Amino acid sequence: MNHLDILYEDNHIIIVNKRAGEIVQGDKTGDKPLSDIVKDYLKKKYNKPGNVFLGVSHRLDRPVSGIVIFAKTSKALTRLNDMFRNGDVHKTYWALTRNCPKIKEGTLTSWIVRNEKQNKSYPYDHEVPNSKKAVLKYKVIGHTDNYTLIEVNLMTGRHHQIRCQLAEIGCPIRGDLKYGARRSNPDGSISLLSRRAEFIHPVSKKTIEVKAPVPDEHVWSFKQS
Repeated sequence: MNHLDILYEDNHIIIVNKRAGEIVQGDKTGDKPLSDIVKDYLKKKYNKPGNVFLGVSHRLDRPVSGIVIFAKTSKALTRLNDMFRNGDVHKTYWALTRNCPKIKEGTLTSWIVRNEKQNKSYPYDHEVPNSKKAVLKYKVIGHTDNYTLIEVNLMTGRHHQIRCQLAEIGCPIRGDLKYGARRSNPDGSISLLSRRAEFIHPVSKKTIEVKAPVPDEHVWSFKQS
């Protein structure tokens, strides 16, 4: 069975730590997606005959690592979809950037236009045709020898939102050539981690909080600010 790092599991949801380079759902590459790996795990663990239900409620970009929440039941999927749409799943990210923001803590508000052909998003400081409002809060929480560690809390979930908004303030994420990084990471990843998620369980209604481990790389050995 493929590698699978499970952070939480119950009868209705399963939360997995995605590795950089994995895709959450199948795409034109034909590579096996994380969703199929989780299905294989469930089929084997519970000795399930036939197809296994697994609902995808959100995604992470391929080069990003960290928390992905899947639904094991249709009831959980419907409710999770509503929760993500309404901003009831609170997600925190960590990003390594070469530059330090001029303002160490703040809110970024942009209107983002997605270019499907380029698979890239462009931020504007005012509303433009086909744009969607994007809001995040950030603060500098640490430093490594060469990089700044920025914590990001998403208020909205737009395409490449963190990547393009941090680049817009002169802080492209390490390894993110698409948004202005000077060089790629050796493994093709970008140094963006979906670090923490907190939400009310869609069925049991208890508070769920999970954290993804920090990548085991020297570059992530930071000092707290």
